[in-house]
Order: sequence, then structure tokens, then C-alpha cells
Amino acid sequence: MSSLGILMLVHTALHRAEQVARHWTASGCPVVIHVDQKVSDKVYSDFVTACADEPLIRFSDRHVCEWGGWGIVAASQSAAELMLEAFPDVHHVYLSSGACLPLRPVDELIDYLLDRPRVDFIESATTADVSWTIGGLDQERFTLRFPFSWRKNRKLFDAYVKFQRATGMRRRIPDGIMPHMGSQWWCLTRQTLSAVLQDPRRQTYDRYFRRVWIPDESYFQTLSRLYSTHIESRSLTLSKFDYQGRPHIYYDDHLQLLRRSDCFVARKAWSHADRLYQAFLTDQAGAMRPTEPNPGKIDRVFSNAVERRTRGRDGLYMQSRFPRHGSENGLTSFPYSVFQGFAELFEDFEQWLTETTGTRVHGHLFGPERAEFSGGETIINGALSDCAVLRDYNPTAFLSNLVWNTRGERQCFQFGPGDTQKINWFLARDKNAQISVITGAWAIPLFRSNLNFADIRTAAAHLQQVEAKQIEVLRSVWAKARIRSWSLADFVESPMEPLQSVIEEIGTVHASHLTEAPTMVDLSGFGKFLQNLKNQGMHPYMMGDFPTDDVFGTRIRPYRKPYLVQ
Repeated sequence: MSSLGILMLVHTALHRAEQVARHWTASGCPVVIHVDQKVSDKVYSDFVTACADEPLIRFSDRHVCEWGGWGIVAASQSAAELMLEAFPDVHHVYLSSGACLPLRPVDELIDYLLDRPRVDFIESATTADVSWTIGGLDQERFTLRFPFSWRKNRKLFDAYVKFQRATGMRRRIPDGIMPHMGSQWWCLTRQTLSAVLQDPRRQTYDRYFRRVWIPDESYFQTLSRLYSTHIESRSLTLSKFDYQGRPHIYYDDHLQLLRRSDCFVARKAWSHADRLYQAFLTDQAGAMRPTEPNPGKIDRVFSNAVERRTRGRDGLYMQSRFPRHGSENGLTSFPYSVFQGFAELFEDFEQWLTETTGTRVHGHLFGPERAEFSGGETIINGALSDCAVLRDYNPTAFLSNLVWNTRGERQCFQFGPGDTQKINWFLARDKNAQISVITGAWAIPLFRSNLNFADIRTAAAHLQQVEAKQIEVLRSVWAKARIRSWSLADFVESPMEPLQSVIEEIGTVHASHLTEAPTMVDLSGFGKFLQNLKNQGMHPYMMGDFPTDDVFGTRIRPYRKPYLVQ
């Protein structure tokens, strides 16, 4: 007869529970199984019959087990009482579930516990020492009442908690105990477990813990502190939880990961993970060298998995993890550049930029008529269409998808106050965006147009108003993009230095020291054009202090460095 007894709490996948139970008994470990009372009598009866040939398997009284309720503690008590009564040679009692999977030879666990005959392995910490509680109920789980199921009657649960907080209702913690919390899965010595179950005040403790929230994580964790002479506050069961407090499930592709953990038991294994059950529920003598359980060896893997699940990859939006506004892990996946006013000021700017930097340069991706992809394409990587209607349905998704599907190749595009402005905050908040703005350059196409002056004045007033709001967004404290802004007057006076800084910041292998700027459009008479706008009652201030001479440049002012927004 083994010195180790196993308690199993089972509610589903009974065929796997039988397989694991027989694995334990094959090494001489008696097993007491509790089957959730919600399992039908027919299924339960068939399960008992299937295990009838194994004398080391017993079944305890059944209870209804609800998550967060008392039933799980009652089930553990009933199974433990039967274990202590039916198997007097048992020295340690190990609580597990039907989804627990032994990872190492059972004899190694038996020897490990024999070397530590008085040690109780149970995670047990005060509420001040833990950080894993979900929902903000740490100390309150011991001082409030919880008659309603959190899962089945969430509204009643929350309403009653609020009512107790508002009225100041508090429960008195029984004298002599200090509430502790920890993993449900423990391994206690016979002395400690029997002392808890036979305590003269057990009825008082049971009555109190019946209304504690999630008592299976606090009942034995608290009471074992009264009797144990040596507690190691850790569980021998590898049990990992995600950011929502839900246990990780192990599948076939976790086989090598579980082997590296060196743990004795893992929870919880998927019932259809045939490869896991085949690998671990066999004769493993000598398969893994005896060593101290060290779940910390795989903590980094789980940490990375949680981060990938909750944050995802930069700029990748997916159905299973669509980010909330402000909590995205990067709005886009790769740096890109936005140029505003350059295509209006320079002839063939897009072609010049392509040749100078070697990047893919688009026109106005957010133009009113269509997305102007480079080379006049109508479809681009990721099957993105140039259709303005499709683009404007979700312009932020359009841009993030374009950058994602072309990651590794820097994208550049033109922008202006005539484009859709729904993208402004996205651009400003995106750390991957390099935004270069020549304010007031929108007036150059109006100056060169053949429109009636009244129409020009109306359009100029509108565009200036739009650009002013855009600049306000770019100067926001929430902006994370790399933003440079020049007035048209300042830029035209000395274009080489700002062009050089923009090109260098793109950082491609093609970028080099500029010897000449791209060809600038003819601005003769532009100053008088602006003065005419003023005379007509429209004040064009976004382009700076532009001279009124016929030919720009007859008045040279000292060069002013570009305004760095961020």
C-alpha cells in the first residue's frame, strides 16, 4: 500500500478520469473519486461499474459543485474523510481534478513526499500578499456574504455586493483564524488534514466559509495554518491562469513544454489530447531525471502567451482580440511617412522622393475621389481597393492593413486638408508615423487654378479652417508620431535643410546628402494672390509671413529652424 492517496474531483470526461485513476493505482496509490452530482445517475453508475474491478478506487458522497461555491469544499471534505478512513497507511493526500495529468513517474512523487514526511504543500498567503484576485474582491470575500452565483446570477451578485458596501454590512471572521488564499490543488499530510476535518469548531468554520466567495481557495488554505508544523506555500500541481483568471488548457503541442516544467502533475489537460495522455500515462521509469519541480522554467513562455493574447502584435487587428481604443499594442506594424504640402510645392515630388529614398511613394491615399496608390494601381497588397467608399468605411483599418501587408517596405503618401480628416487622430497617435507638414501649401493649387476668385476665397477659407484643426491635433499632448511642421514662407526661403532632415529620418539605404532640391513650382505673384485674399476679407495666416513681391526671394530673412511638435 502506497503512502500517497489521491483525491479526484470529476465532472466531465469520465473516461479520462478512469484512465488517470488507474495510472495512480498501478503504483499502489489509492484513489477516492468525487463525481459532481450534476452528472446524470446513468453516467455515474456506468462509471462506477467500469472501475469496480480496481479495489484501490473508491467513490465518495456526491455534491453539487458550482464554481465559486461551497460544493467544491464539501466534495473535497467527503473524499478526504473516506480516504483517511478507508486507507490508514496513507501519509500524504493529494487533491486533484479529472483534468489533472501526472507528468512524472508516480514513484518519484512518492519518494519526494517520503523525504518530506511533515511538509504540507499548499499555497497559503494573506490577501495582502497576493495579486491574482480577479474582480477586486480580496479582503471583502471574507467580510461580505455571497448567496448568489457569480456565473448564473451576475446581476444579483453585483447588486448584493453593492448593497452590502453601501449599508456597511460586514461579517465577523471567526476568532482564532486569519484568512489565507491560494491554489485549490494541495497535498496535505494525514495529521494536518485530519486535524482540519476533526476540529471541534468545524461547524463554525463551515458555516462561515459557506458564504465566502470561492471558498475552495481559502478553506483549507486558512485552516491548515492552525495545525501544520511545516507549510511550503506552493502547489505541486502546475496550474497556470490567464489575465482573466481562467486556467490554461494543455494540448498535444504542449508536450515538450510540460516535460521542461519538471512538475509532478499538470492541470488542465484537454480530454482529447491523445498524445499527452499516451506520453505521460505509460511506464516512464527513467524517462525524466529526478529533479525539483520548477514551473518557473516555463513561466516566460506563459507570460509571452498572455502578452500575445492580450496585446497581440504591433498593428495586427484580429477578431479574437480587437483592441479597445487607447489600449492597442501599436496602431501599425512598420514606420511610414506622411507628406503634406510637398506635392503642391514641388513638381513631380512623388517621383523625386521615390528616386531619392527608394521607398514606395503613393499619392493622396485619402483623396476624395480614390486612394491614389503608387503607379496608378487600383489594388494593392492585401487586396486593398482604391475605392474611396470602402476606404472611408473604416479609414484607420485601411491604413493599418496597408502598412501590415507591406511591412518591411516603407510607405510614403501625400496628405492635405482636402483629404478625409477621420484619419487625423490615428496618424497623430501612431508612433510609427513620420509626419511632415508645410502649412498653407494648399493655397498653391488655388493660386494656379482658373477658378473665379469668389470660389477661390470660399475654398481657401474652408481649407485653412480644416488645416488649423489638423495642426491642433498634431500638437496635442497625446500625439506620439514624429511630427515636423513649417509654414510655407519659412520652408520656401530655405528648403534644403528641412528636406535633408526629412530624408535622413526615413533612414533608407538610398537616402544620401542632398545636393539640390526638387523643382519648385513658379510662385511669381503668389504674395499678391494672398494679399488679394486678405482684401476680400479672408485672412490667410497658415502660410506664414509671405512677401508680397512679384518674385519670391527678393527679401531674404534669416533661416528659422522647423518647429518640432514632438
